[in-house]
Amino acid sequence: MRFAIIEDDPAQMEVLTAWLKEAGHDVHGFTLAREFMRVASRESFDLLLVDWMLPGLTGEQVLRWLRVERNNDTPAIFITSRDAEEDIANAFSAGADDYVVKPPRRIELLSRIEAVLRRAQPKSPNQTLTVGVYHFDLAKKTLGIDGTGVDLTDKEFELAAFLFRNLGRLLSRGHLLEAVWGRNPSLATRTVDTHISRVRSKLNLRPENGFRLTPTYNFGYRLERIDPSEPSAVVSPD
Repeated sequence: MRFAIIEDDPAQMEVLTAWLKEAGHDVHGFTLAREFMRVASRESFDLLLVDWMLPGLTGEQVLRWLRVERNNDTPAIFITSRDAEEDIANAFSAGADDYVVKPPRRIELLSRIEAVLRRAQPKSPNQTLTVGVYHFDLAKKTLGIDGTGVDLTDKEFELAAFLFRNLGRLLSRGHLLEAVWGRNPSLATRTVDTHISRVRSKLNLRPENGFRLTPTYNFGYRLERIDPSEPSAVVSPD
C-alpha cells in the first residue's frame, strides 16, 4: 500500500515511517501541509496519516481541502495529542476515518490502519476477483474474460488486477508504478503508459464493453464501469 504521512515532528515521522515500512508499505513523508497539497494534486495514495497541528495549516484544513476541493475520498487517520470530545468530532466532520491520540502505539495503529483499509477496499476471501465478465485468479495470476483466458505478462496482470481492485478511483502514474513495479527510481512513468495501452487492448476495455480506462492529464488513469446502453457511452466511428 502507498501511504502519505503529514507530520512536522521529525522524531514522530521517523517512528511512523519505520513502523509502516516494516509492515510492507511504501511511505511518503511530508513535514509541510502545503507541500503535501502540491503533491496530492498530481499523486494518489491508499491512506493518509495526518497530524492536527502543522505549520501554516491545520490537518483539519488539509483534509477539508482534500474532501471538498479535490473531491478525494482517500482514507485518512488523524494522529494528534488533542483528545477533547469536540476535537474528535471536528476530525470526523472534516472527513477523517479514524482518530489516534499521541503517542501512538504500534500494534494499535497498525490494527486501526488495517480496519480502515478493510472498510475502504474489502478483499476477496477466496483470492479471486470477478467484475462483470472479468475473472481474476489472484493466486495463479490468470485472467479469464467470459471463460476465455487472456495471455498477460506478470506485470500486465498485476496492473490489470490493481485497476479492477480500485475501480472508479483516479490513480496517479506514480501510484501505479509503485504498486506494480515497486519504488524503482530507474523506471520512468512512461512504463505505466505503455503497459496501460497493452492492458486496455488485451482486455478490450472499451465503452461498448461496459468499461472505460481514461487518462487524466498530468496525473494518471481511472478505470470506470459504465452502462454501454447509455448514449454517452457509445463510441462514434472516426
